[in-house]
Amino acid sequence: MTDLSKYRNIGIFAHVDAGKTTTTERILKLTGQIHKTGEVHDGESTTDFMEQEAERGITIQSAAVSCFWKDHRFNVIDTPGHVDFTVEVYRSLKVLDGGIGVFCGSGGVEPQSETNWRYANESEVARIIFVNKLDRMGADFFRVVKQTEDVLGANPLVMVLPIGIEDDFVGVVDLLTRKAHIWDDSGLPENFEITDVPADMVDQVEEYREMLVETAVEQDDDLMEAYMEGEEPSIEQLKACIRKGTRTMDFFPAFCGSAFKNKGMQLVLDAVVDYLPSPTEVDPQPLMNEEGEETGEHAIVSVDETFKALAFKIMDDRFGALTFVRIYSGKLNKGDTILNSFTGKTERVGRMVEMQANDRNELTYAQAGDIIAIVGMKNVQTGHTLCDPKHAVTLEPMVFPVPVISISVTPKDKGSTEKMGIAIGKMVAEDPSFQVETDEETGETILKGMGELHLDIKVDILRRTYGVDLTVGQPQVAYRETITQPVEDSYTHKKQSGGSGQFGKIDYVMKPGEVGSGFTFKSSVVGGNVPKEFWPAIEKGFKGMMETGVLAGFPVLDVEIELLDGGFHAVDSSAVAFEIAAKGAFRQSMPKAGAQLLEPIMAVDVFTPDDHVGDVIGDLNRRRGMIKDQMAGVTGVRVKADIPLSEMFGYIGSLRTMTSGRGQFSMEFSHYAPCPMNVAEQVIADVKEANAKK
Repeated sequence: MTDLSKYRNIGIFAHVDAGKTTTTERILKLTGQIHKTGEVHDGESTTDFMEQEAERGITIQSAAVSCFWKDHRFNVIDTPGHVDFTVEVYRSLKVLDGGIGVFCGSGGVEPQSETNWRYANESEVARIIFVNKLDRMGADFFRVVKQTEDVLGANPLVMVLPIGIEDDFVGVVDLLTRKAHIWDDSGLPENFEITDVPADMVDQVEEYREMLVETAVEQDDDLMEAYMEGEEPSIEQLKACIRKGTRTMDFFPAFCGSAFKNKGMQLVLDAVVDYLPSPTEVDPQPLMNEEGEETGEHAIVSVDETFKALAFKIMDDRFGALTFVRIYSGKLNKGDTILNSFTGKTERVGRMVEMQANDRNELTYAQAGDIIAIVGMKNVQTGHTLCDPKHAVTLEPMVFPVPVISISVTPKDKGSTEKMGIAIGKMVAEDPSFQVETDEETGETILKGMGELHLDIKVDILRRTYGVDLTVGQPQVAYRETITQPVEDSYTHKKQSGGSGQFGKIDYVMKPGEVGSGFTFKSSVVGGNVPKEFWPAIEKGFKGMMETGVLAGFPVLDVEIELLDGGFHAVDSSAVAFEIAAKGAFRQSMPKAGAQLLEPIMAVDVFTPDDHVGDVIGDLNRRRGMIKDQMAGVTGVRVKADIPLSEMFGYIGSLRTMTSGRGQFSMEFSHYAPCPMNVAEQVIADVKEANAKK
């Protein structure tokens, strides 16, 4: 049995290029898991093992590694920073107990670090802050700490101070011990010495240490009283207070260093041990009933409980399908039979492995607190609960964002069609934010995703990993339709063709629903004009029509139907007749109710150097953007705007041209908004033209 208090399940997350993967590499090197450090910019890092990751220097899928530091076991997940892959961050946060938020010393709090921080807040994951790249031009630890307060609304607790800055950055002062850790120029993490605080920093160290102590003792009333009376708390007492405050997210211990130059990393690893929670110290996962409501019970993290685990990622590789699993309670032995409570089917655990990014170690046993992978599970998908067949339970499932962009793909040669189908099936299982459907009229395969880069990578994987050469269509926007005014209407479905006929009459009101309500149906029929047993059929008929609107066949949002009255025939009325009546009613009334086209609006966050701000804002306005905010930083300006997705295709090329390659942007789906008339007319005309060609 392993002592759960010695476990740390942590994730590393931040904006693109803040140094997450490099930080993970350093952790592996320091803990003895790897002997040669791979660099991201050489395409050789351990956790970026996909070809596409090595080439582009970005992380696409989260990778799991296990290592040991000071007799504590770390399960580390390195997550992507790019906004198109936030689903990877989201699902990783779901199974983690703590995290390290990495920020670039010169870039500061960037758009994606903001999104990831928000996800971590929603998942209530305790974090420490690591300000990386302090050896870079323009790096400023104190500015980044201030940004975490202003932009993220976080409460950073400064634990170390940098010694020197930019090229002169040599180490850090640990405020708790009042000792300086200074590294030499060899670049080796173990080559450092612990000395007294440099003379010119003594006053600054005392000032920051006092702030640290005052914040920490607020966690313990007795210590606070003693401190007020002039009694200095011991380092052990302070650590206990910092651990408590970190766990409750009252504050976030802030460290700094340079992962690339191997400076400051040991203190971060010590902080993971000292301040981040073990699996037993985190609020246990709630259990759900069949309707998806909480039962009030929880998956207590303990080896003595019955087996409960969550599948949080599916990965297909050369060894077969891998199901990544976080075990919340109980234990699992090789050869055990476990139940998938979503499908109701049992499966036998043939092989279990501990992940080392792209390598694996065989296991015969795993227990509560572990993050492992099971090889060859058949029908498990992301978010499914695995449990003891005698004690079926369901853990809180994961919610994934809806795709906003689609492209059509067709294999260049007919023989690849089946190969493509199998490959896409595997990819959809791996990534829940990637969806696929077939256009019934043209037979084209439509891929849907979170952004241009997301779909780009998927097509690249199909070509290279699975050897399917594709013809790719133009990106398409996921428009929606809705109604703008209430309509009271009546519809009768009557059919007589020998034998019993069909009859159903309904009187109803169709009106715009609350934003985000989807479809709602209610009946205020009194008396028996429409018998109660036909109400579900009427609802089903109306609801089925929400899939294709009358303007251009896009799905319909936010419609409320109220059934007022109607009529039925003792012989000819049936559920089918009323369902057909509801479908006809929808087609009849939607145009009368002021049907309107909606377009997806993206929350766009652009970073531009100062001298290009005017050009960037002018360009965003031309793209029908609503500028929401401008924030000046040291190295440039961040502009936040709401912009229709249809105007954002190819934006990265325009931005790079305008800013001489120095601009960056990220965007995520915000909401749907009405299309201007000229845009709506063009979209409807394009759809009609495409349909005519079919």
